Amino acid sequence: MTFGSHAQTFAGRPVVEFPADGPPPVVDGPVCWRVADWHFDGDTRQDTLSEQFRDRFDRFVEQLGDRVEALVVGPWGYAAFHHAPIAQLCAAADRLPRLRALFLGDMVTEECEVSWMRVGDVSPLLTAYPELEVLRVRGGEDFSFSPVRHGRLRTLSVQSGGLSREFVAAVLASELPALHHLDLWLGTDDYGGDTTVADLDALLAGKLFPALRRLGLRNAEITDELAAALATAAVVPRLERLDLSLGTLSDDGLAALLAGQSLTHLSALDLHHHYLSEEAAARVVAALPGVEVDVSEPQEPDEDDGETYRYTAVSE
Repeated sequence: MTFGSHAQTFAGRPVVEFPADGPPPVVDGPVCWRVADWHFDGDTRQDTLSEQFRDRFDRFVEQLGDRVEALVVGPWGYAAFHHAPIAQLCAAADRLPRLRALFLGDMVTEECEVSWMRVGDVSPLLTAYPELEVLRVRGGEDFSFSPVRHGRLRTLSVQSGGLSREFVAAVLASELPALHHLDLWLGTDDYGGDTTVADLDALLAGKLFPALRRLGLRNAEITDELAAALATAAVVPRLERLDLSLGTLSDDGLAALLAGQSLTHLSALDLHHHYLSEEAAARVVAALPGVEVDVSEPQEPDEDDGETYRYTAVSE
């Protein structure tokens, strides 16, 4: 599976497209605006921002900037050729004074594979928007983060087919005292996802992010190892929701998770897109009667020459 549809809602609001020309549509109630300009303008990479996207975004800010509270940024031209408009977003901060939620990189596969998206360092967005509460970023190539302090951020979601250990280390080195929900798509080594369980030691030990109550370690080829570590992780008792979805969880990983500390305090355990047997899926649901357990989207492993292969939901 890859990304097959654009976000229909974000930050609890319906997404409304800003038009290519003419006035923006009249909206009824709070909405999330989406700005995008997909076009293929050559056959080589360009180390510049797409002029078409730049102009559309400037027009958007001019017309709506002082009213925008939530924003989705889709394709910025062809994202494999053009850098993400991070500098442009940062420069517009004083004209987007009410922005509280930002999603950078809302693209489907036909617009750009996630592993090809040229994004850059996304942490300047947090510096530019000190009142931001929700940040979701998606990317693959040239996708990085730098340690930052931000006092208001409540949700950070990083979606990737392969998240580097350097990226993860920078997130974990950040001071985010209000962070309530952390969502990391670790991906696969084939696409740069070289993060190991050991790289997450401080997070799992509960030493980081005092407000953290929702943790997602998703889309990971190491889901079984994560499940085993979470069985004794000090962070788990203070969580409300735990998300190991979109990965490669097998019966062995689930057995290790259930053999550890109690999970009955959770409100939700998300395991969808997994490689559990029917018996194991039924077992976890029965073991946690007061917990909303999602074991939908079971997958079948591939067999080749005696080897078994399990795949994350999103890679290339």
